[in-house]
Amino acid sequence: MFRRRPLDQPVAAAHRVGVGRLSLEIAGGSVVGHHYPENFDVLHVDPELPLVAVADGMGDGEGSRVAGDTAMSTFVAQVRAGWPTIGAGELHAATAETQLRVRQAGTALAGLTGCTLTALVAEPDGGQGWLVQLGDSRAYRLRDGLLELITVDHTMAWLGMLHGWWPATSPEAARARYQLLRYVGHPDRPEPDVLAAPLRTGDTWLLCTDGVSDQLDYHHLRDLLAARRDPAQTVGALLSATLDEGGDDNATAVVVRVHPTVPTPR
Repeated sequence: MFRRRPLDQPVAAAHRVGVGRLSLEIAGGSVVGHHYPENFDVLHVDPELPLVAVADGMGDGEGSRVAGDTAMSTFVAQVRAGWPTIGAGELHAATAETQLRVRQAGTALAGLTGCTLTALVAEPDGGQGWLVQLGDSRAYRLRDGLLELITVDHTMAWLGMLHGWWPATSPEAARARYQLLRYVGHPDRPEPDVLAAPLRTGDTWLLCTDGVSDQLDYHHLRDLLAARRDPAQTVGALLSATLDEGGDDNATAVVVRVHPTVPTPR
């Protein structure tokens, strides 16, 4: 189930979910960090379905908390209700309902009610995985030693760096980092990116909030993911590294390793 983890609670043991010819070994965890008094990230590692997701509330108020909890519970419920049918259409519909519920929840609150949402779900036969992306949490894939960022940040900073409006380390880029163009709870209810994400034996996937990706550079992320530890140990190493780098934000990570299904002995 989705949950918030306090700073001193260990990462839960990894578990496996079978999808056709593949087995997904999954673990996730979250830390408060050193800056905020509470954790406004939300994590879901499904105990039965091949579904993982992270959400990051915008700000540190009640709207952040309500948005994260509402978005995650709604999205997960929509995926479960439609299972085993899963695809781009179903995920667009699930996200639309999530947008609606978060907007409704925010009507009673004075401040901004919004959050990011990044999810990975595999079809039951294991032939296809899907990513859902709104905001600036991220999904990375490590394949054959190459770590790639698969999702796009929906921020003004991303656009500015992509089009050369300012250097990545400039004050302009730093300010634009907090200008989200798409998120759950946006008044225009923008659609998510829904991306085909084929799963291959040997892949390692990382879903994380910006408390991880902003504090750990590319090479550090790659080295930690490539160490081939148990996923729970990898998550623990990632979260500990964010604290070592300052713990400036809530940090949440889910690691998924793709294995072949072990045949049942006859």
